[in-house]
Amino acid sequence: MSQAYVKQTIENNIGYITFFTPEHNAMPSPILKQLEQTIINVGQNNDIKVIVLKSGGERTFCAGASFTELVAINTLEDGKLFFSGFANVINAMRNCPKLIIGRVQGKAVGGGVGLASATDYCLATKYAAIKLSEISIGIGPFVIEPAVSRKIGQTAFAEMTINAEAFYDANYAKAKGLYADVFETVEALDASVQALALKLASYNPEALLELKKVLWQDTSHWDTLLIERAQISGTLVLSNFTKQKLDSYS
Repeated sequence: MSQAYVKQTIENNIGYITFFTPEHNAMPSPILKQLEQTIINVGQNNDIKVIVLKSGGERTFCAGASFTELVAINTLEDGKLFFSGFANVINAMRNCPKLIIGRVQGKAVGGGVGLASATDYCLATKYAAIKLSEISIGIGPFVIEPAVSRKIGQTAFAEMTINAEAFYDANYAKAKGLYADVFETVEALDASVQALALKLASYNPEALLELKKVLWQDTSHWDTLLIERAQISGTLVLSNFTKQKLDSYS
């Protein structure tokens, strides 16, 4: 069986961060922690001018948090810690001094939509449908909401959250502002990502840093907000409704 990993490579002053798990890139806490730390480290590397965030595999970018880990939560502290995983990654992306390009080759669910939303510029294939399914199991996309709403607006966020069992196709995500462009093939996506990254890597790094600050202005309170949201989800996951719902999927 393939092993989960977070990898970092550098090419032409571009830092490529790739994550993968065999469960459709669903993210357990150790991988989220490793991803968070890798983003911090790459952001501090002066040889890197721009970052590309991508996942391994073909048709799934990220299936959200690990379901196996989710069903094992039995205490409020464990729940808060679990949901803080995506909060910490999103905040690492927000605080990173380098622009982050998202390369979304396939479906994104829950926390995966949060990761795509936290990139500074996101490109995708036509297979990159998105879904916010959390409310259907008794929790909710509370941790990722600030990042998602910032990209697609509160109305679209509400639509996806309430219609929780539906996938919204890549063209919907583009129309709402999550994806800057959508491509027919992974090859076309990769060519566009590389071309954009090379251009950005040739620009004035001081200007890029100032642009990053402007793009994320008025979000400094997220360091606290996202952890508060993690506590909400950590409480809900212990409810009888959610426990019964999760048991029905086991």
